[in-house]
This record gives sequence, C-alpha cells and structure tokens, in this order.
Amino acid sequence: MMNEDSGSTSSSGGGGVKKFFLRLSQTYQSTLDRSTPHTRMRWVFAGFLLFLFVLRIFIYQGWYIVCYALGIYHLNLFIAFLTPKIDPEFDPYAADDEDEGPNLPTHSNEEFRPFIRRLPEFKFWLSVAKSTAIGLFCTFFDFFNVPVFWPILVMYFITLFCITMKRQIKHMIKYKYLPFTRNKPRYQRVNEAAGAATIGGSSK
Repeated sequence: MMNEDSGSTSSSGGGGVKKFFLRLSQTYQSTLDRSTPHTRMRWVFAGFLLFLFVLRIFIYQGWYIVCYALGIYHLNLFIAFLTPKIDPEFDPYAADDEDEGPNLPTHSNEEFRPFIRRLPEFKFWLSVAKSTAIGLFCTFFDFFNVPVFWPILVMYFITLFCITMKRQIKHMIKYKYLPFTRNKPRYQRVNEAAGAATIGGSSK
C-alpha cells in the first residue's frame, strides 16, 4: 500500500511539473504571437537589452570574450538577414537566365517578385534578443570573464566585418538585388475606381 501511495504521489508531482512547463511554453508562444505586428517596439526592446549589455561591459571592464562572441553571432545573423532565401549563386535555374540569376523588377510593367530573406525579420529579432539576454546573463559569472587584450579582438572584429560586408555587397551587385522589397503594386478598391471613373466622365 505504501509503495502504491508513493508511486501515485510521484506521478502526480511529475504531471504537475509537466503541466507547469507546458503552460509556461504556451504563455511564451502567445506573447511572441502578440508581439509579431509590433516591429518597432520589438526592436526597441532588443536595443534596450543590447544597451544594458554594452553598459555592463563598459562599467566593469570585463567579459570581452562574451562580447566578441556575441558580435560575431550578430554579424552572422545580419548576413543571413541580407541574403535571399534562394541564393542565385547556387540556383540551378540561374544559368539559364541572361542576367545571371533572379532579379528584382526594374520596371513597373514587370512581374512583382518580393525579396524573400534567408532569415526572416521576426526570427532575426528573436535570435538577437535571445543571444543578447544570454550574453547579459553570462556577465554575472566570473567564470566567463577570461582576461584578454581587448584591442586585438576589436581590430579582428572590424576586419572580419569589413571583409564580410564587402563580400555581401559584391554578391548584391553581381546578382542585381537589394535586401528589401520595392515597387510593390497598389490596387484600388472597386468603389474608389468606379468613383474616379464617374468623376472623370462628369468632368467631360
């Protein structure tokens, strides 16, 4: 009897913990879903986290390895944000195109083709916010405060940033694309179009 009681108690306790984490994950996902349309507020929050991280690095003069790793990770995210989902360089249909790959439309009568990113904006923001929060959390532990000569890390990061951005800009120029959507067509409503036609006919 005692074994049965202890088994039922442990199973109920495990079920309670499982329900707690399930409810927590649902609340987290619901919060993310509600924040999806608020792009500006999301990036203000990510910028605030990044400001706290940089401020803590500046005040305590440490955790330069964490700062360097976070900068490299953010750079990789930014490059993925600027890169199209289907890279023209590896597109099997790009060789048949005279312009060396798919381009954005340059005239108003061309088909509208929006720029589809390899890393969507929401996932870009979420990765930046998560990584910054983790980096800020790491600054509370001396285990991550490895003594290094920080000017070398700064120079190496600047060099890596310039080389990476130069390669990305060359890729944009070669395949003639911009990392944002433009010339999006605007359609009039039926009532607005009929009203405009009526006004034009009456003026004649």
